[in-house]
Amino acid sequence: MKIAVVTDSTAYIPQELRDKHQIHMIPLNVIFGSESYREELEMDWKTYYEEVKKYKDLPTTSQPAFGELVELYEKLSETYDAVISIHLSSGISGTYNSAASANDLVDGIDIYPFDSETSCMVQGFYALEAAEKIQGGASPEEILAHLNYLKESERAYFMVDDLTHLQRGGRLNGAQAFIGSLLKVKPILHFDNKLIVPFEKIRTRKKAISRIFELFDEDASRGVPMRAAIIHGNREEEAEELIAHLSEKYPHVEFYKSYFGAVIGTHLGEGSLGLGWMIR
Repeated sequence: MKIAVVTDSTAYIPQELRDKHQIHMIPLNVIFGSESYREELEMDWKTYYEEVKKYKDLPTTSQPAFGELVELYEKLSETYDAVISIHLSSGISGTYNSAASANDLVDGIDIYPFDSETSCMVQGFYALEAAEKIQGGASPEEILAHLNYLKESERAYFMVDDLTHLQRGGRLNGAQAFIGSLLKVKPILHFDNKLIVPFEKIRTRKKAISRIFELFDEDASRGVPMRAAIIHGNREEEAEELIAHLSEKYPHVEFYKSYFGAVIGTHLGEGSLGLGWMIR
């Protein structure tokens, strides 16, 4: 049985890793005024952070066109028998539901949609794990069982400079916890029940990063094999420094550098920083 892996652009898996593991990508869109761009294909993260400064209003975002998703599956049906389709949390996007709906419209291939319940490179880890399982001869059912097992240990926390972007974009639940102090805290957020919700209020960026590291250490100090990613919003140098620091302390963890691209960056804002991981 030939099985393909599909994920959407918000996994932000580097091109070389997608090519190495034959992971197919469907892009979400970022819209500046009347111009729409498919992220990762027509607008990379560096271009986005330059472009967004030119506009008074924030861009908007949208999920992939349903027809584009169907077209991808139809093309894959020429070569593959099944596809594991891994997407960002259904609590903040309809992409997963579109993948599930497409299963009824595409002949010749079985589509197995998977709701990562998260986003960014942590979502990408699920795609990498699926690709590795395929190489080991696993069936679609075995792959989905493995991905659901990984959910038990997957964690992701991210810090934003303020909640303005998330509030305006309607992607934050529980924002009332921070009303009146948006400018005084560096809130730590996480996904809970598929939604982005506040986790803790921290007063400074340094303390917020330190707190995220404490949360990471709760798992990493166990010495078990892990994947982890530092995810930055146009703070590449800072991300590299943090990875160097963490790699020295946790040699058993496989670290990745990633970023908040155009779509997620629109909702989090420049300067955001995240750390996500899963026990393998």
